[in-house]
Amino acid sequence: MYVKRNYSFGMTFNWSKWPFIIGTLYSLALCIAHEVLDIHFSLPWQPISVIGIAVAFYLGFKNNSSYDRTWEARKIWGGIVNDSRSFGTQVISFVQGENSDAIKKELIYRHVAWLTALRYQLRLSREWEHTENRIAGKYAPNICEEYIEKLDEELEAYIPKDEVKRYESNANTATQILATQSKRLQELRDMGLYEDFRHMELVHLISNFYAGQGKAERIKNFPFPRQYASTALWLTFVFCGILPFGIMDVFHDMTGIGFWVCPFVVGLVTWIFFLMEKIGDYSENPFEGTYNDVPITTISRGIEIDLREMINDTNIPGPIPAENGFSL
Repeated sequence: MYVKRNYSFGMTFNWSKWPFIIGTLYSLALCIAHEVLDIHFSLPWQPISVIGIAVAFYLGFKNNSSYDRTWEARKIWGGIVNDSRSFGTQVISFVQGENSDAIKKELIYRHVAWLTALRYQLRLSREWEHTENRIAGKYAPNICEEYIEKLDEELEAYIPKDEVKRYESNANTATQILATQSKRLQELRDMGLYEDFRHMELVHLISNFYAGQGKAERIKNFPFPRQYASTALWLTFVFCGILPFGIMDVFHDMTGIGFWVCPFVVGLVTWIFFLMEKIGDYSENPFEGTYNDVPITTISRGIEIDLREMINDTNIPGPIPAENGFSL
């Protein structure tokens, strides 16, 4: 996620320059055919403008829907932040008695392991995502063996190796870590470290974590409906394809070099429409590992710092700094 005040114009244009370049060249070729080769063809501007208005409304619908997916993803992780802090405070308050410090550390670390597994799973690639534009070297690749190896390496910093080994054959590691956490909480209740009411409060938070995970997985595994995404793209192509045939008549009566401004105007309008389409396209998948993602790595690190400070842990890592304006 970009965290500076604004994308610069240079960054925005560089990201979306090809529609402008292709639109300008396409319109220039048509203008040359019109003026130099004396091949006259045009369309009335009025129906083209109606098509442009319709496409703009459709792109607005797509962008609003895409933004809703991104904002919902951020709210889901905001809920995970709040529930994680509640879990930490309940663990340090409820767990008392012999060896309580070690038990508190075990529960907190296993929760951090769940966060780690969840963010790794959410960053696995899907075929409808923009995997070619992932931030280089930052996220797990879609090769299963490499993903497992990297995940296991991180998990072993929080939970025992034998526990990590148990998860290797599971399809959803994060789910199984929460299941282990739930079983451990029941064991602690059976040992008498806290009573039923406090146990129910802790289990309720486990249910909240499952709910947050499920909501995030819904966004990850169910793409923005392709009929809407595809229609927006093809309508934009159609509008930009016929745009020069209506604009040339507008510039035809201009003297001097005025007519030759037409290709650049067409290129500008083409760029604006495709920029709107591209913004919506890159907002559909908030966990795909690109520059406009919800920064779940940074959020997870913030949760880890909060929880480990609650138990007065040592060697707590610092916040993850933004790199070149991007929060990971």
